[in-house]
Amino acid sequence: MWMMVMSAFALGFLVGIAYLTVAVARFGLIKRMAGKRKFLGYVISFLILAALTVLAGFVFSAINAVIIGLHFVFFFLLFDVLGKIFGKRIPKTKVYWQGWLAVLTSVIYLVAGYFLCNHVWQKDYVLQTKKQVGVIRIAMIADIHLGTTFDAEGFEKHLRTIQGLDPDLLLIAGDFVDDSTKRDDFEKACEALGRMNLRHGIWYAYGNHDPGYYGGRDFNKKDIRQILEKNGVRVLEDEYVLVDDRYYVAGRRDCYDSQRKDINEFLSGIDESKYVIVINHEPNDYEREVTSAADLVVSGHTHGGQLVPWTILSRIVRVDDLVYGHVRRGNVDFIVTSGISDWEIPFKTGTWSEYVIITVEGN
Repeated sequence: MWMMVMSAFALGFLVGIAYLTVAVARFGLIKRMAGKRKFLGYVISFLILAALTVLAGFVFSAINAVIIGLHFVFFFLLFDVLGKIFGKRIPKTKVYWQGWLAVLTSVIYLVAGYFLCNHVWQKDYVLQTKKQVGVIRIAMIADIHLGTTFDAEGFEKHLRTIQGLDPDLLLIAGDFVDDSTKRDDFEKACEALGRMNLRHGIWYAYGNHDPGYYGGRDFNKKDIRQILEKNGVRVLEDEYVLVDDRYYVAGRRDCYDSQRKDINEFLSGIDESKYVIVINHEPNDYEREVTSAADLVVSGHTHGGQLVPWTILSRIVRVDDLVYGHVRRGNVDFIVTSGISDWEIPFKTGTWSEYVIITVEGN
């Protein structure tokens, strides 16, 4: 699936570059440089775009250069269409106003997207239960993708903020790392987790990126578990643990793991009179989870839809059961976070980066 998506993005980018080459050649400065030689204008335009693409790739990465380019293509297309619709009502001018508006809007939009991704907000939920659990204050993060928007030092700053809120426990719903994460940075991030002081500890379930996709990383899934547990983090793979004799924390294997058990199978034998919290990286098994012993299921993975228009399309296409937020189905509360960071792309539009504080109030 990811290869198909990436291929579509790459094809769209190449077509977009061809379109932008023609569009950028309409700017007055390039017209004057080319004179009557229209083809020269296209060459100059292409060289400018090529230079900007290389610069974006150097500052960010190749995939981000594509993402940035596609945003410029979209806004150039948008204002060109608006120009054709309303052009007759606007006094004629030699200024290519559609192009200038497209450039200005693209820059503002991407700067806003960078801020929304790199700044981290707090998201609060208050849940009610009839079970005799008292009050549980849960901190939850997901999709750290260490190295994209912050390194271990930046991660520790967020952990200190969370620690200051005095939660009972911290849940990490997968994708701590990806193929770009360096082992040394990961070890330092885990040491930062080990310095946290939480009454009921830190709990982890794997995400789809944690094992690695391409095999070029200098640590593997087994190393992740070893390093996390060395720093006091409990890793759960279709396992559950009774905490404080009041509630359970359960962690599911990722849905891509061939050894993953059915939710009812691995929760069999659990004391259903106690509150049951399930960490499931991908929000995609709600039909079965509603029939299980779970009271609360927390997930990440979706990044809140990441970028417009996918923030909208993902809700229509329903790749996942829930893209973002909170929904209650049957007797189960489901919460999906947009993540504290992102995979590879340091831009979010139509969503934002966050950590989550969940207060469960019982009898």
